[in-house]
Order: sequence, then structure tokens, then C-alpha cells
Amino acid sequence: MTLAQRIDLLVRLGDYIKADNEEWQTAKQQAYVQNGWFVPGFINMATSNIAGFFLEREKLESWVKQYNLPEENANPKTVGLVMAGNIPLVGFHDFLAVFITGHIQVIKASSKDAVLIKHLVKKLYEWEVTVQNYVSFAEMLKSCDAYIATGSNNSGRYFEYYFSKYPNIIRKNRTSVAVLDATETPQELDLLADDMQQYFGLGCRNITKLYVPKDYDFLPLLGALKKYNYFLDIHKYKNNFDYQLALLLLNNRYYMSSGAVILTENEPVFSPVSQVNFEYYTDREQVLQKLNGDDNIQCIAGKGFIAFGQAQQPSLTDYADGVDTMDFLKNL
Repeated sequence: MTLAQRIDLLVRLGDYIKADNEEWQTAKQQAYVQNGWFVPGFINMATSNIAGFFLEREKLESWVKQYNLPEENANPKTVGLVMAGNIPLVGFHDFLAVFITGHIQVIKASSKDAVLIKHLVKKLYEWEVTVQNYVSFAEMLKSCDAYIATGSNNSGRYFEYYFSKYPNIIRKNRTSVAVLDATETPQELDLLADDMQQYFGLGCRNITKLYVPKDYDFLPLLGALKKYNYFLDIHKYKNNFDYQLALLLLNNRYYMSSGAVILTENEPVFSPVSQVNFEYYTDREQVLQKLNGDDNIQCIAGKGFIAFGQAQQPSLTDYADGVDTMDFLKNL
């Protein structure tokens, strides 16, 4: 397949997602049945973002132009992809990068998120049978020329052990933070609430830690978070909320709650589902220096950083962990 043909197929895939026909709706429902965290609203959000930010012709053509990709890949390599499953189609960008560069990929889909990616690849098979020569699935990845693997810190060590002899990109746990200055408008706090709670806070681009100035008034933010009180109707979330709340009460720890989100003063940048940590600061520059040296940080939201509400809307060039996947693939 030529580059132009691959772009045509990807644009068609975006149109298929946007059309939301009965077949696609059935696949999304199956994904929810398989994984209770993948509620329909968040599946629709993830897939809509993919169609709108990744699969539009102008954006794809502009993206590949930056890398001067040849019309045909004369020496395609086989790339093994290990996909995560924390939010719907979280591994799609890796699939997209390998596909558009003309390499062959073997995907180990996460058991938590196998339905959606397999359905979309099946549609590509239907439209162009030769896609089967470029994309396949396997439970074990062997004899690949390179690997891109995403997982936890524990699985990351496993990946490093097995894939270290080959060109690789290995991603471990990451999270995101927000730096506030107390001048945020109600609209900005409303968008910050989305950055914190979309996908139940399970994504690496979700805000799990807040840095706030001394004497910060949390009431407006707690008010903005109330729109997510419906999470308590979702048993998987409520179980987490009840457990974290019980821990804080048993340990006599101070906390604040919007009703379904707990805010507590705590140093770690990672926080459990239903809880967001915060830390007071007096010197903003010291906070920024600290964050710049922290490999756990995926992105920072706030004035001078990513705008509130855009943490979960990455573009094609917002590479996970800051590692340019396209450059890696181009130079295999």
C-alpha cells in the first residue's frame, strides 16, 4: 500500500466512527460489557477525539509531511505493540503511527480494551484486504524487529528485560498535574474538573495532583466537581470512593469532598481513583523546577501550560512520554 492509500483508509475509518452506525454502536456496547470502566459516555468521548483530532485528512497529511515519509516503505519492519487498557483505545496512536509509516505490526491488545481496536482493524480488512499483511493480533510477541510497549512500572521492567536487545519504546506509569494561581475563572475550573474526572481519572493525562497557593479557596473547585456526583451511581467508582474515604477517616486525615471526589493534602503526584492530591506552594518557580525533573509527569495544566479542558485532547504530535514515535519508526 502507498502512503496515499493508507491515509485514505484512515480518513474512511474516521468517517465510520463519526457515522456511529448500528454496527459500531454494538461494538462499543460490547466494550462496555467487557470493561465496566468503559462507560458509553467515555467511549464516545475517546472515539470522537480520535476521529476529530487524529483521522482528518488535513491533519494526517500535515503530520506525515513533517517526517518526509516516502510514498512506499521499501523496507518495512515488524513492530510488536503491547497496548495498555486504562482508557478506551489508549493504544490507538501507536497503531496509527506504525500503520501510516508502512511498517508491519503485531498487536497484543489489552484484555481490558480488546473489542474496539479489533473491530476497527476488522473494518480496515473489509475495505482493503491487503491490510491483513500489515496488521495482526497475537497473545505472544516474538521475532519482531522492534517493540513499543505500554504498561505499569512492574510490566515495564518485564518489557525492558525481554525487549532490551531490540529497538524499543517502553512506557511506564505516568500522570498529570495542574498548577493553579487562584485567578482561575469559573469556566476554567469547570474545565479543570473535566481534566481531573474524565475516564474516572484513569488516564495518564488526567490531573491527579494540584499545586495551589497558600490560603487557596477550594470551594469554587469543589462546586465545579459536583457535576461528577453521578459517579456514585457507578458501583466500581463508588467502591473506590468508599474505600479511600474510610482510609482517611480511620487515619484521622483532613480531607474535602465535592460529594464524589476527595481532595486531600498529600505529596505523591499519583492518587487513587476518586481522590486528587494537593500541595500548597509559596514559590511557583520552585514548583516548576520540581516538576521539570519528574519523569512521572505526562503533562501540566494551567496558565502557561496546557489549557484547562485540553488534557484529554492530545493532537497527533503530542507523543506519550515526549518520545517521538514517528521518528523512532522512520529510523528503524
